[in-house]
Amino acid sequence: MSAQIVTITSGKGGVGKTTAIASLGIALASRGQKVVCIDGDIGLRNLDVIMGLENRIVYDIVDVVEGRCRLRQAMIRDKRMPELFLIPAAQTRDKTALSPSDMLRLGDELREVCDWVLIDSPAGIERGFKNSIAPADRVLVLTNPEISAVRDADRVIGILESEEKGSPSLILNRVNSEMVKRQEMLSPEDVLDLLAIDLIGVVPEDQGVLVAANRGMPIALEENSKAGQAFRNIAARLMGEDIPFMDLDSSDGLWKRISKLTGRS
Repeated sequence: MSAQIVTITSGKGGVGKTTAIASLGIALASRGQKVVCIDGDIGLRNLDVIMGLENRIVYDIVDVVEGRCRLRQAMIRDKRMPELFLIPAAQTRDKTALSPSDMLRLGDELREVCDWVLIDSPAGIERGFKNSIAPADRVLVLTNPEISAVRDADRVIGILESEEKGSPSLILNRVNSEMVKRQEMLSPEDVLDLLAIDLIGVVPEDQGVLVAANRGMPIALEENSKAGQAFRNIAARLMGEDIPFMDLDSSDGLWKRISKLTGRS
């Protein structure tokens, strides 16, 4: 067993990275994969809440690195998905408690015990970001279709390329097709033109995401949610499947054009 390590990052905060990590973890685990999610936002942990595991934390990632517990002791199993685990962030420490070399060692250890490691990177480009991308085999940049978020994502993409992490893939989150038609929101085509990286997923705006997050029930658990289906499709693409993008608005050709741009029909 040799895990793939995937980091989800962004330039701007509040775009939905933590929700994405939780839902992709659920989606991969539901496909029989053993998944470990890591909260890389030391001092401001939230992934445990989104996953509904906040009451079960005993040890955190800093405890592992500093030798106060073994790796397995810090891995909290999700009772809904026996193959899904969380390693939470430390809430009473800051980002200097970890280094990129610490994350590399942790990543090497995790590669031997699971199929996927998903790292939730803090927003921005400071120490926590560098820690989170250090062990990554692949990086997904998540952005919303708004100018400030796309601009910050573009800066992150440049840093990733300078760090020789290769070209990341894009998750475009919270797309509202009605606002796109009214030209009140950037279209997926606009964002792809600006960022010039491969698209791995488009997630529609869905009020159920907030409700699910507040309940500690990642949206990928909701069978009838379009956002949940979008995250399940991204998980399938991570596993190498050729999944067409959902037709979120059949009244125009937007999603057909996106499929052509990405080579999927």
